[in-house]
This record gives sequence, structure tokens and C-alpha cells, in this order.
Amino acid sequence: MKEIYIKHIAGILGVAPWQVENCAELFEEGCTVPFISRYRKERTGGLSDIDVAEIKHWTEVFSEMEKRKVSILGTIAEQDKLTAELKLKIENCLSGTELEDLYLPYRPKRKTRSTVAVAKGLEPLADLLWNGKSSHPSKDAEKYVKGEVSSVEDALAGARDIIAERLSETAVIRENLRGIFRTRRICSKVTKAGKESPEGARYRTYFNYSSPLAKIPSYNLLAILRAENEGFLKLDIDADAEKCGNKIYYDYCQEKGYPGAENGREIRLAVDDAYKRLLEPSISNEVLKEAKQKADIDSIRVFGENLRQLLLAPPVGEKRTLAIDPGFRTGCKVVCLDEHGNLLHHTVIFPHPPAARKIEAITTVAELVEKYRIEVIAIGSGTAGRETEDFVRRVGLGDDVRIFSVSEDGASVYSASEVGREEFPSEDVTVRGAVSIGRRLMDPLAELVKIDPRSLGVGQYQHDVDQTLLAEKLDNTVESCVNAVGVQLNTASPYLLQYVSGIGPALSQAIVDYRSAHGAFKDRRELLKVPRLGEKAFQQCAGFLRIHGAANPLDDSAVHPESYPIVDRMAGDLGVPVKELVGNAELCRKIKAQDYVGGSVGLPTVNDILQELAKPGRDPRAEVEEFSFAEHIHEIDDLKVGEEVPVIVTNLTSFGAFVDIGLHENGLIHASQMGVRGMADPSKVLKLHQKILVRVISVDLERGRIGLRLVS
Repeated sequence: MKEIYIKHIAGILGVAPWQVENCAELFEEGCTVPFISRYRKERTGGLSDIDVAEIKHWTEVFSEMEKRKVSILGTIAEQDKLTAELKLKIENCLSGTELEDLYLPYRPKRKTRSTVAVAKGLEPLADLLWNGKSSHPSKDAEKYVKGEVSSVEDALAGARDIIAERLSETAVIRENLRGIFRTRRICSKVTKAGKESPEGARYRTYFNYSSPLAKIPSYNLLAILRAENEGFLKLDIDADAEKCGNKIYYDYCQEKGYPGAENGREIRLAVDDAYKRLLEPSISNEVLKEAKQKADIDSIRVFGENLRQLLLAPPVGEKRTLAIDPGFRTGCKVVCLDEHGNLLHHTVIFPHPPAARKIEAITTVAELVEKYRIEVIAIGSGTAGRETEDFVRRVGLGDDVRIFSVSEDGASVYSASEVGREEFPSEDVTVRGAVSIGRRLMDPLAELVKIDPRSLGVGQYQHDVDQTLLAEKLDNTVESCVNAVGVQLNTASPYLLQYVSGIGPALSQAIVDYRSAHGAFKDRRELLKVPRLGEKAFQQCAGFLRIHGAANPLDDSAVHPESYPIVDRMAGDLGVPVKELVGNAELCRKIKAQDYVGGSVGLPTVNDILQELAKPGRDPRAEVEEFSFAEHIHEIDDLKVGEEVPVIVTNLTSFGAFVDIGLHENGLIHASQMGVRGMADPSKVLKLHQKILVRVISVDLERGRIGLRLVS
């Protein structure tokens, strides 16, 4: 990668150029983000997986820009207009906008007023005016009155059309106008459709709205852009046309010199036309697009952080589970799962109206708990979820059976998906949905990777943001979470394995097929027997895969096979077998990390090895907690302003946190109600699925809105 790109990326991310350069080299070697951040800390200076992923993103951006430069240089060279100065500007360009500005005058054009004027032979007159060489434009124009040019004014108008296009394609003028527009306000006004349509009422806040473009919150901008796209709002940037025209004329004069009075009048007319007809629409669109890109990045960041928290939610672990997908009219679908998530039994109970076969439902639940030795119960949090949880808690199952409310977001997507059909081809969607609810309590990460992250309800304006960037962020987040936790090689599904560093969908299925044909993997090196899994893929994935009960205990840890010789030396120096060293924190404390530094192995790697040896295969996720809503709250009318109630955080946005209060309506803790002075980012205060205490500050019965303040 070119040095100018390396230095620029380093400046953007606040890291050293050598860190960027080394990451770029590792990417070229075929290394993945998780592998680089975990096992190549010496070369990255200990950059996190988020930092490494950002570097990867920017290396790809500039790789595409370099291809674009080659294409642009070729096009200009074909026109025989590529000067050494222009070539240098293009080669040193670091902004896509600047690059396209430089290319704009040479871009092949469709038919425009300027090209029509050139075809009429008016370009020499335009050149004369453009260079400020005409003392009497009307007189100079007389010689061009012929053919399709019917008059002096027709000639001058054509020349001005050519000049207007030149002004609109001047890089300095365009960038200076962008600077002006970026400081102005974005204004929205309601359209006739917005006034008359019931759907338009959703955007009532923006019917007469104004905000500095540089300061508008991302969710506000995305909302008004969506409303404009739907025809309910008209948007405008309140740039001053006269001031912008003066700036364009000033920039022209700085480059060409001040023309005489009559020549200047023609230029000024061209300036006003260029601004109104060409520059203002173009620059407005560009600056709005730029603002939207920033809003997209902000929203995608929130989405990614929420997804990370959801995927890393505490697992209840390998417990025999009864899962319930609640419902009123159609009943509650009940499934029983063994400790590995295999379906043992399913049925339907009707504890609620209109059927209300409560005694039968109580008997069924009690019998299933006893028959299948159920340890935990997972209840979907959607329709009838609160009522079903209240019912189950009254069955009297004893303290040995723990009860949890589980988010249903995405369960219906899974149940109707190809993955769901593959796993349970003979069961209907209701059974699959209930199984998904139970499994996501046992291991949220292993289950949620089967569902499109956009179906999990943890973002804002997800369909409005850049879908390529969103997909990149979500894939990076899922990959990061899976590799941070590690994967059990002998039990993982192909849907989980595909996110392990260096594997992907094809190899994940090959691993599962090999496992089915040959039985459980006995050690990590056996992975090399999997068809198409070579040394490079093994290097990338081995450290993230675990094998319970392997002959070498390091195979059930995050110690990479390439570091096994280091552990052998450590054990040998202590005079103990490796098995005795693994998991023995006291022995690990006797080891001096510096004694094992050498060659490509630095202190970060040795410290990681020691940390892993002390607690091998540790799960970074927290312990699962039970939770109960306030017993007296069943309807929004039950809420009283001033009372304090327990809630669960269900979604984090830039403007606040939505919480489940045990009702059909979610409550909102606005960022201003989080009790932290100057705190603008709710994700710095709260985490997804966190259990917290809030105070009710407002209840809007008509609109079903609940305002809350964070207590603790």
C-alpha cells in the first residue's frame, strides 16, 4: 500500500503508520481480523479487533480509490489532456470527492447547454471572456452571429453557458461552496401529501424544522430524509445565494484576475446561472449525502454495539430447558430441550382466554418439568409473554427451576428460514420458534448467528443507512463475538463455525461433514484432514476452536498451536507436565514472562499465554441473572408518575434507551434523563439487556408513551 494512504489511515484512526503498514501486510498474507488482533500483537502494537477492522475497511477503500485513479488517468490521457501537474494532483488525492472534482472537467459528457454552444462554434468567444480579454463583449460576439447563432445576445448566452459549466467544474469553487453549505442550516417543510396523509403525521415534528447541518443528530437527519423520500417533506439548505455568488466570482478572479467592467458583467451573469442551475443543486446533494454518510456511520456504530451486547449476553449454559412461545388465541407452544439443545418433546397449552384451560396447562407444565428433569424455563417476551410468565411462576415448580424472559426478536424469522427448515424439517414454524427461544437462553451467541442481525430489533433506521457498510459492520461484529468466546469444535453448528476466523460457509460444512463421518475431533491437528482445509486456514482458525477432553489440554484453550512449544518449555522449566500447568494459577505466577521472549515472540504473546494458562477456555460473558417485573403493573394505566420500577434495556439509540417495563408498550429513557452530566452516548451508560431501576416521569395514555428517568 502506498505511503500516502498509510499515513492518512494512521491519522484518521490515531495510530502509528507502522501499525497500519503491518496490518496491511498481514491482510495481504491472508490473515483475518480476529487472528491479527489476538495472535499478532507484536506486529500491531496490541491493536484491538475494532481497530484492526477499521484499518481493513480503510485499506479496502483506498485500494478501490487506487483503481479509480488508474481509470481516470487513462481516460484523461486518451484525451491528450493529462499534464504532469494534474497527474500529480490525482495520484496524491486522498478524498473521493476531491478526486471526482479533478476528473469532472474531463468526464465524458451527455448533451448539455454548454456542449450545444460548443457545437455552434462559440467556444473561442467563451475563452475570450473566460480569460478576461474582451473589452467590448457585444462587439466581439458579432463575428459569431451566423448559422445557428441568430444574434449577438444568442452568442453571448451560449458563451455564458460554456463559462457556467466551467465554473461548476472548478475544483476550488466546488470545495469552497461545500465549506459554506456545511455551516448552514437544513430546513424541512411539510408537503401537501404530508398534511393530508395519515402516514405523514408520523413526521409532525419535522413539518417546520430547522437545524445546523453540522450539529443535527443522526436520527433526526435520517428521519427527515426518509420523510422526504416518501414525499411528506421538502428539504432545503439555507445557503445565501448572493454570498455564494460573490464567493464564486471571487474564486474566479483569484485564478484569472479581475476582468474589465463589461467582461466582468458577462462573467457575473454566468456565475449567477452556474450557481442556480448547476452548483446549488449539485452541492446541496453532495453535502446532504456527506451528512447522511456521517449519520449512517453513527447509526451503524450504535447498531454494531447493540448487536455485540446481544450476542455476548450471558448464557445459562448446558441446562435442560423448557421453552414457551406465548400466545392467547392459538395457545402457548411448549418445547422441551436436552442440555445440548436437542428437541425432546413439544405440545400446546392454553392458560389464557379465550380457551383458558388453566388447570390442564398447570398439570402439563408440572409433568413436563418432572419428566424431562427441566432446570430452566425460557418464556418469549412478545405477545402474552408477561401473562405467561406470571402463570408459570404460580405453578409452584420450586426454587430449583429458574424462569427467564427471553427476547423473541428474530425467532419468527428463524422459524421460517432455510436454516430452521434444515434443522427441523418435520416440525412447523411454531415449534421451531419455541426451540429458538429456548436455545438462545442456553447460548445466545450460538443461536443468534443463525438469524439475520437486521431482524433482531437492535438498531435505528436500519433500512435507511448504507446497506454495504451495515453488512460489513454486522459481519465484523458477529465474527468478533464468536472468536472472542471461542467455539467447541465437536458440538458447534455449521452456522456458528462459519464465523470462526479463516473458515467461512464452505469449510464450516466440510468440518461438520467430516465430524459426522469420522466422529469427534481428537485434537486440533486433525482439522488438517478436513477436505480443502489447508495450513493457512488452520493457522487462522485453530486458536479459536476448543476440544473438550483432548489429550493435550491446550487444545481446549485459546493458546495457539504455534505457541505449544513455548508452553512445553515453561512446563519443562518448572519440572511439571503440561497437564499440571494448565489451569494452575499458582504455578503460572512463578513464570517470568521475559524469559520466553525471543524471535517473533514478544511480551504481549507470552503474557496472553500465561493469562490463558491460568484460566483456560474462560468465557468472557457474564453470569446470567434472573429478573422479575413489578407485580402490580399489567397495563399502562397501572403506572404512576414518580414510582420506581425494574426494567430491562431492549434497545439503545443515539437519543436514549428503550426498556421493557412489562407492558406491551416500551418505555423511553431519554439521554437527558440518564443523570450523567454531558453524557451524549447512552451506550456509555447502559448495556443491552441490562436490568435497571427507573422512575416514571410521564405517561401519555393517548399515544402509549412512557417517559422514564434512570435511577440505578
